[in-house]
Amino acid sequence: MTELEIKNLIEAGLNTQSVEVRGDGHHFEAIVISEEFAGKRPVARQQMVYATVQPEIASGNLHALSIKTLTPAEAN
Repeated sequence: MTELEIKNLIEAGLNTQSVEVRGDGHHFEAIVISEEFAGKRPVARQQMVYATVQPEIASGNLHALSIKTLTPAEAN
């Protein structure tokens, strides 16, 4: 998978203000900023993001994704 493909999946599944994905083709890191994270615990936030890419993880197309989640207020 490419960084852009992962970014597009996350943006399609969540109402985000910003998504940044970096990686080397095998291991990726996503920084996701969304109002939807407000009031949610870190694990719940990560589960929301993982849900957007779960089919790719299950198929083996996406091997490793670390996720950092922030609300817009936390990002400033």
